[in-house]
Amino acid sequence: MDKKKFVTFLALIVLILAAVGVSSPFIVKEVRLGLDLKGGFEILYQATPLEEGQKVTKESLKETAHSLEDRVNAAGVAEPEITTEGSDRIRVRIAGVVDQSEVRKTLKEPARLTFRNSAGDIVMDGSDFVPNAAKVVFDQYNQPIITIEVKDKSKFADVTKKLTGQPMSINLDDKSLGAPVVSGEMTEGKAQISGYSLDESKNIRDTINLGALPLQLTEKYTNAVDATLGQKSMNNTLLAGGIALVLILLFMAFYYRVPGLISCVTLIVFTWLLLVVYVLLNATLTLPGIAAFILGVGMAVDANIITAERIKEEIRSGKSIMSGFRSGSKVSFRTIIDSHVTTIVAAGVLFTLGIGTIKGFALTLIFSILLSLFTNVFLSRLLIQMLVKSGAVKKTTYFGVKEDEIHAL
Repeated sequence: MDKKKFVTFLALIVLILAAVGVSSPFIVKEVRLGLDLKGGFEILYQATPLEEGQKVTKESLKETAHSLEDRVNAAGVAEPEITTEGSDRIRVRIAGVVDQSEVRKTLKEPARLTFRNSAGDIVMDGSDFVPNAAKVVFDQYNQPIITIEVKDKSKFADVTKKLTGQPMSINLDDKSLGAPVVSGEMTEGKAQISGYSLDESKNIRDTINLGALPLQLTEKYTNAVDATLGQKSMNNTLLAGGIALVLILLFMAFYYRVPGLISCVTLIVFTWLLLVVYVLLNATLTLPGIAAFILGVGMAVDANIITAERIKEEIRSGKSIMSGFRSGSKVSFRTIIDSHVTTIVAAGVLFTLGIGTIKGFALTLIFSILLSLFTNVFLSRLLIQMLVKSGAVKKTTYFGVKEDEIHAL
């Protein structure tokens, strides 16, 4: 036995497992959980034009989704998941929300921001103001003032000239946010709103910055998941997945001996790498994602079984362990590639044509297959090759082949 090569093999195994063990708690902590695991709610909106005769365009749909995200962020919710679907739908997913009613209220509020005269006529709307230009500053008496900036100076000058000495109410559709009195014609395209507390000023500032949504939204579907129920789903899923993984590892180690033990290491690395990918992509892990995750583990196990069986067949034919390993790996590689490529194609179709959680399932499946090729084909073969070259496994029983099963061709 070449002790140097065997020690190198063991050192690599220890290094891999140590890296996985040390980093796993931090990686698991950083994985974003979907609302079905963490609790939260989901709303599907259908978008329609604000005015008759207009059309819902791809650009206006994206702009509306972006405005919705700004609204949610302004409410203090971190990392909402807001996506467009089809030609006229927007799906909002918000996980881990403590006060769902408050956020839902923000999303349900009528979307159109308007500025009206004393008669209630609309003189300007949120689209007339420069995005994110409203600010809260303080005057010489340390009182909060809201400063705003318009896109069209001449229009603003005309409006303020007509409303001098009159109130101009700021409305979020039918809800009034305040009615400051216009002091005179404003030709610089800038104005100040005063007379409110700091909290009220910040609220008005945020509303002006959000502007008017380009499209009218109607709720078509809602789904709320209690945080306790989400936690229970996650615990049950992790328990079932953990038991299944342990049983798989025990089966591989018992039935396939050395290749089985090495496959246990590569399966652990595969699981770890898939979690790393989730963190790096800032993806959200949902129940369908976990289903794809487990399906990927199944395909990874299948790749190891195909390789181990082919190696056993070659050794039974009378070849040496090294020769059997090489030819068995070569033959099994074609079968593994065929099965993995066809699954990637199917997952690609799901991702292209699917929506919502279907896309998440498909994307997880694609990444799991690619990682499976790396860990359970290339890494697994590298480790077996290192062990075989070290001379530490000279008996065929280490590969699950008994002496009386060997027959020369």
